[in-house]
Amino acid sequence: MATNLFDDFNPISSKQWKQKIQFELDGADYNQTVIWNSPEDIQVKPFYHSDEFTKAANVNTQASDFKICQNIFVFDVEKSIERALNTLERGAESLRFTIENDKIDIEKLLNNLPLENKIVYFNLNFISIDFVKKLDTISIQKKAFFYCNFDPIGQLAKDGNWFITSEKNNFETLDLLFKNTSNLNIISVDLGLYQNSGANITQQIAFSLAHANEYLNRFSDFSKPIVFQISVGTNYFFEIAKLRALRMLFDLIATEYNSKIKCHFLVTPTKRNKTIYDYNVNMLRTTTECMSAILGGSDAIANLPYDALYHKDNEFGDRIARNQLLILKHESYFDKVNNPADGSYYIESLTTQLAEKSLTLFKDIEANGGFLKLLNDGTIKKKIQESANKEQELFDSKKEVLLGTNKYPNKEDRMKHDLELFPFVKIKPRKTLITPIIEKRLAEKLEQERLELE
Repeated sequence: MATNLFDDFNPISSKQWKQKIQFELDGADYNQTVIWNSPEDIQVKPFYHSDEFTKAANVNTQASDFKICQNIFVFDVEKSIERALNTLERGAESLRFTIENDKIDIEKLLNNLPLENKIVYFNLNFISIDFVKKLDTISIQKKAFFYCNFDPIGQLAKDGNWFITSEKNNFETLDLLFKNTSNLNIISVDLGLYQNSGANITQQIAFSLAHANEYLNRFSDFSKPIVFQISVGTNYFFEIAKLRALRMLFDLIATEYNSKIKCHFLVTPTKRNKTIYDYNVNMLRTTTECMSAILGGSDAIANLPYDALYHKDNEFGDRIARNQLLILKHESYFDKVNNPADGSYYIESLTTQLAEKSLTLFKDIEANGGFLKLLNDGTIKKKIQESANKEQELFDSKKEVLLGTNKYPNKEDRMKHDLELFPFVKIKPRKTLITPIIEKRLAEKLEQERLELE
């Protein structure tokens, strides 16, 4: 007869564990030694116990549903077709096309691709009703699921200007897109902008919810999901909790509109902690970030190639990035268990605390006029810059470590002659409606100093 081995041991309470830790600290202060405070002002304890666990977060994270997505920048249509076919044959399950203008022959690009029952994302750096109507027709013919990731508010935040002249014109055009299409998802929220510019996790969640709420206020009757384009960093458990808290809070806000609209997460590793020196470490960073994305409940993940900062798109970098996800999915079996973080006291606690803090910040944004008002008057940028400066100070003082860059650097590394792309912030003086939010990596200043000495 099978016996439960745990019956042989008496349960240990949370209080007993803490007493044992304090004894082992030999007089050192418990709170100062083993509890650390995150940038989100969350106190992380050395252990989490059932004694202190109250209620699990009400969130559904279908890890089994995530798709491996391939990013393709469309310049030469023939090469983009070839690349799309190649990546689909070699493991990609969905595609994200970035298209700069409406001169691209979209029918030629898509007609020869096997897209039935596949999800295809389009990051369009313009708004054209005729172009989108073509996409709508093709999606019906191909029996495909097309997401046009239009985000005029994100365009204003990132570029400083709307797609077209004024706020009113942008939202009127979006309204026409809704009315002139039947099979497309239209709206997106670029949460990656906040991560890559240095916002802490509470800000990322709250800003993206307030950002989405601007669309819900204007188009609350649309039924298709809003796509959140998210970047995840290397704070492994916090990033899992971030995705769970974001999904939970979005569902809460949607119910206030009596809407069944859902959110759809398209996730990419952040650029903020990536480096050009000792660049192979980027593969380790993106692997843990993709793991967080899966366990947090992403719908699709587009990995970032290890050399994306300084090399143009290339077959080797793409293959490595895709294979990282293939290994996680087919060899590590990350897609076999739904809601994998449920019941983890630590992740449940983080999810709840991040949700509470983010909801408080979201309410504060709404009470002060809403996201667009605070974006226009510079408050959002100011808050992000404050968080970015704090993180930069931690990096500069080596309290936040990027291996191979600010700790254990290989001083023999030479990169000056390997740069196909400019990997630093580009300053383009021009007239803008607002000062844009700038994405910047932590290692930029250090890398520029090293390049000058080569």
